[in-house]
Amino acid sequence: MDQKIISLAAEKTADKLQKFLQSLKEDDLTNLLQNQAVKGKAAGALLRGIFKGSPCSEEAGALRRHKIYTFCIQLVESGDLQKEVASEIIGLLMLEAHNFPGPFLVELVNEFIDAVREGSLVNGKSLELLPIILTALAAKKENLTDGKGELSGEEYKKQLINTLCSGRWDQQYVIQLTSMFKDVPLSAEEVEFVTEKVLKMFPKLNLQEIPPLVYQLLILSSKGSRKRVLEGIIAFFNELDKQHNEEQSGDELLDLLTVPSGELRHVEGTIILHIVFAIKLDRDLGRELLKHLKTGQQDPNKNLCPFTIALLLSVTRIRRFEEQVFDLLKTSVVKSFKDLHLLQGSKFLQNLVSHKSCVSAMILEVVKNSVHSWDHVTQGLVELGFILMDSYGPKKILEGKAVEISSSLSRMPVHQACKLGASILLETFKIHEMVRQEILEQVLNRVVTKASSPISHFLELLSSIIVYAPLVLQSCSSKITETFDYLSFLPFQTVQGLLKAVQPLLKVSMSMRDSLILVLRKAMFASQLDARKSAVAGFLLLLKNFKVLGSLSSSQCSQSIGVTQVHVDVHSRYGSVANETLCLEIIDSLRRCLGQQADVRIMLYEGFYDVLRRNSQLSNSVMQTLLSQLKQFYEPKPDLLPPLKLEACLVAQGDQSFLQEPLAHLLCCIQHCLAWYKRRVMPLQQEEEEEEEEGFYQDLNDMLDSITNRMIKSELEDFELDKSSDFSQTTDTGIRNNLCALLVMGVYETLIEYNFSISNFSKNKFEEVLSLFMCYKKLSDVLKEKASKGKTKMASKTNDSLLSMKFVSDLLTALFRDSTPSHEESLSVLRSSSEFMRYTVSVALQKVQQLKETGHVSGPDGQNPDKVFQNLCDITRVLLWRYTSIPTSVEESGKKEKGKSISLLCLEGLQKIFDVVQQFYQPRIRQFLRALDVTDNEGEEAEVSVTQRATFQTRQFQRCLLNLLSSQEEDFNSKEALLVISVLSSLSKLLEPSSQQFLQMLSWTSKICKENSLEDASFCKGVMNLLFSLHVLYKSPVSLLRDLSQDIHGELGDIDEDIEVEKTNHFAMVNLRTAAPTVCLVALSQAEKVLEEVDWLITKLKGQVSQEIISEEASSQAALPNQPIEKAIIIQLGTLLTFFHELVQTALPSGSCVDTLLKDLCKMYTILTALVKYYLQVCRSSRGIPKNMEKLVKLSGSHLTPLCYSFICYVQNKKSDNLKSAGEKKKEKTAAVATAMAKVLRETKPIPNLIFAIEQYEKFLIHLSKRSKVNLMQHMKLSTSRDFKIKGNILDMVLQEEEEEENQEGTASEHGGQNEEPAKKKRKKEMKCLS
Repeated sequence: MDQKIISLAAEKTADKLQKFLQSLKEDDLTNLLQNQAVKGKAAGALLRGIFKGSPCSEEAGALRRHKIYTFCIQLVESGDLQKEVASEIIGLLMLEAHNFPGPFLVELVNEFIDAVREGSLVNGKSLELLPIILTALAAKKENLTDGKGELSGEEYKKQLINTLCSGRWDQQYVIQLTSMFKDVPLSAEEVEFVTEKVLKMFPKLNLQEIPPLVYQLLILSSKGSRKRVLEGIIAFFNELDKQHNEEQSGDELLDLLTVPSGELRHVEGTIILHIVFAIKLDRDLGRELLKHLKTGQQDPNKNLCPFTIALLLSVTRIRRFEEQVFDLLKTSVVKSFKDLHLLQGSKFLQNLVSHKSCVSAMILEVVKNSVHSWDHVTQGLVELGFILMDSYGPKKILEGKAVEISSSLSRMPVHQACKLGASILLETFKIHEMVRQEILEQVLNRVVTKASSPISHFLELLSSIIVYAPLVLQSCSSKITETFDYLSFLPFQTVQGLLKAVQPLLKVSMSMRDSLILVLRKAMFASQLDARKSAVAGFLLLLKNFKVLGSLSSSQCSQSIGVTQVHVDVHSRYGSVANETLCLEIIDSLRRCLGQQADVRIMLYEGFYDVLRRNSQLSNSVMQTLLSQLKQFYEPKPDLLPPLKLEACLVAQGDQSFLQEPLAHLLCCIQHCLAWYKRRVMPLQQEEEEEEEEGFYQDLNDMLDSITNRMIKSELEDFELDKSSDFSQTTDTGIRNNLCALLVMGVYETLIEYNFSISNFSKNKFEEVLSLFMCYKKLSDVLKEKASKGKTKMASKTNDSLLSMKFVSDLLTALFRDSTPSHEESLSVLRSSSEFMRYTVSVALQKVQQLKETGHVSGPDGQNPDKVFQNLCDITRVLLWRYTSIPTSVEESGKKEKGKSISLLCLEGLQKIFDVVQQFYQPRIRQFLRALDVTDNEGEEAEVSVTQRATFQTRQFQRCLLNLLSSQEEDFNSKEALLVISVLSSLSKLLEPSSQQFLQMLSWTSKICKENSLEDASFCKGVMNLLFSLHVLYKSPVSLLRDLSQDIHGELGDIDEDIEVEKTNHFAMVNLRTAAPTVCLVALSQAEKVLEEVDWLITKLKGQVSQEIISEEASSQAALPNQPIEKAIIIQLGTLLTFFHELVQTALPSGSCVDTLLKDLCKMYTILTALVKYYLQVCRSSRGIPKNMEKLVKLSGSHLTPLCYSFICYVQNKKSDNLKSAGEKKKEKTAAVATAMAKVLRETKPIPNLIFAIEQYEKFLIHLSKRSKVNLMQHMKLSTSRDFKIKGNILDMVLQEEEEEENQEGTASEHGGQNEEPAKKKRKKEMKCLS
């Protein structure tokens, strides 16, 4: 039978075939077809024959065709056929679909829809037909009837697609159905149906099925709905990440239920690759992605999540989008940090806005996730890290010195962004081997090429990288040795940082160490001074770190980058013996430096002490070197004065003299090395009874004792320095004498420290110390006197003291706190001299100042943060005791001396120290406060919080301030009070804003302002700033501002002189002396901050509204969460409005107050305009304007705008009066008039801006009135007309007056006089506001 059908089908006409087919039963045909297909015989030819013999023009043929078609679909779906046969049948069915009439096509589609709904498809192969059938249906011209009426083919197709998308899809066919739609011609609306349906299916699928589905969806997105596709994918993975993180941080048992982390990350990685691939092919998709993420930039956390960041970083591989993406990420990072900074500084904002996770945390999470073979993200991460570090690293400031980044600065958004860049690079370096070489190269390139700009952040990163993996970096050693070649051309600071960073590598790689030594040897003889200093620094570093056998243990090492960081047996090849040879060789090289410039020698002397501490076996050769150096400048005869050859220390080159040998530094170095030797090495030698090496120890001690005795006997004349000597900086002799004097003073200081340290509290030694100090003081007084006469600024800058910080802290403790009976007598020698005590405190201050500016101090252990911190705690404890137990008033009433009292110096020191500790030792504040508490027991540590300890200190200073305020006004010490305020504001930063102690501090400060009416402007400013800094962390300061403005208005009077203003007296601190400019400017700057916060909130709200409008879900419910924020904004602006209402009526003196007020008013109106624009957006949705907004507009119309105009007139009149008086006084001096004119122009500049801002506000109010159907303009008075018009009536009057004056030839008639007065008044009214 099948053969017959095939042979009949081969004939030209189909008549016989039709007859034959009609004669058969339906089941015969289907059975035949089934048998042939299953056997895999000529099913295709048979099917072609059947279709040929079943034309659609005849009803029977059409029915048969339909029956066979449906049967074939079931047959293919059954899965009984071979692949090739099934494909052939599907191909034939596709060809035949276009021959069907419309109704049959509709039926076929409905069958498919039912099959999908019921889930009766077996393998989904037949779904390949659906696009063809739908396309055929859409192409039908005739109308088709459904139950409700006639539809065209296109409309019917739309309806069927809608039905299909609204039904249930079995999860196994989702991918095939999505893939099927890409072959159907779809309108934008239909694409949206399909996209929404597919996105809804995401959560129901297994994770592994999502990448192919996303792939199909992205292909589909080329027809439209790109934005929705991206939004859906991003939202789904964002949600998935959140759930995953919650479960990971939650109960351990939950891990069993969820997706393993690795699987999720691999799926995300695949999807990112699919999206990037799609963007390469379809640029519009990339544009949509960036557009979508940019719209959410007002709130970076809204659209950015780890998944989107990873996606964006992958997109950077596409050239066209690279720059845009990095810009977007950069701005998002900085915005996120700025928002956080703003939030932390304002309780008002914290109550309204909750801060979600920061963008920086998300980026670091991406770095962590990228371990799951996200190679496509890695390159983007590296680039982003460098972009952040390059853009936001420390900037070059005056004199080319880089500013030291302290922790207070590091909390600034820009520095946080730079730190984030470094963290990204370090973490990426740890995870990804393939980018290590590149990161290291890039960092080293920047260290070499950016030498002129500060690169401390890159050196820190390099150090972290090397510390993390010194052995890994051996493979990159060639790059580092290449960098060494540039050492002699780099600035000294850079070299120091670089050598410190690579130091752990030198222990692992001997070849690297050898190449460094070669470079350093060359640098020793370079022509540039910096290169030679670099060589010394490098050699000293090597000496410190290559230990010689028998050296003391490294537990005494102080620097953080120590031996402990490299856990490798690095000495196996060379061993300690080789180290000894190396070190002695280096010392030999360094001896040559003793013939070089003073700077190089100073470095050497400062470094030797550290070398000894780290490498004690070298003590012999180091001490011998120092001894032989000292002998060159020492007078051995015991009765020769002075004991040192000072002339040999100076050298003349041409006309100028230079310091050749820094003798004081040499003595200082010897003194410290001796003390260390005595403390550490000698006890060990005594045990071993070795005496042979102690020759140098005795020699040096004898020399120092001899120098001490002879220096005390020496007079200034012996050094050729006395009052008659020339110390001017202009003559050669003067310069030489100055150098000599500083050298002698340095020697005295060194000897003071030496004698104190060996004294063991003997009275004789202390008398020697005091004698040395008196000699030092004589010379210092001569220098000061000469400097003040010569009016040079040279001596006003004190030279760094050579006393070590440890010694200063010991000496202070002995002078002020040592009550041991056996020490009493000897200490009384030093205590008898208040000059000596003042000197000790001032040196402590100098050390703290040095720490504040550079982050370390000079002298031994000055680079070691732990030791410096310990000394700082000891110094603070003494200064605090001294200041609180002996107040300045008591001290000063005793005897009047020149200069500051010791108590005041102590207070100055405390103020600096509290700043420094918060700047550099933020994490150790608890330890610091604990060290100050003398009564503290060891066991209490756990219970006492930082807030409680800080409160204890705060109360001491509060008492001091109250004592100061209780004194008579003429005795009030303004400087001291200011310092106390400064200390209090430092301490208040340590209080927890939510604690009871913080509230007490706030109310105490408020009470000071309310009850004290001192007329001291600087003190008033200090207290007011403290009050505001505390108040903003408790609640918004607007009510405070309102009270202050009323006080200022009361004190200064009204702009209308006839009106008398009643005084409110909220704050006694506001009086005639302080009201303007002091309090006025403080209040205005605070008002500016409040306006900034409000502006930030409005911007945030606008971003949310625009997103709601875009997503077309702006129902009234969606906008409700914003209501508390809106209400808060309106209350803030309302209260500020009353604040400005008072100030614009105040008769402020012209100058800074008026200027600032005009600028702030301009800001006020700009922000009111921004709020009106926000409500214009809101009115697009169904919501109207809240009642309190109407009240705010009414208030602005009645209480502010009219007064602004009268204030402008007041300012202009005042300026014109000033101008007239200037002109009258100096008619001859045209220059003076010109400057007065320029000043007036400058001061009236803000006026047009303010008027423009008011008019913009009114313009948008009119728009809002129209849109909201509420008349908001009823409270607005029409603005003053300021356009230039010639007003006829006034012109006539003026001309008439002039004629009358001419007629009467100078005699003014009574009538004319009466006429003139009103005319003038009227003109003044009409014209005075022209601007």
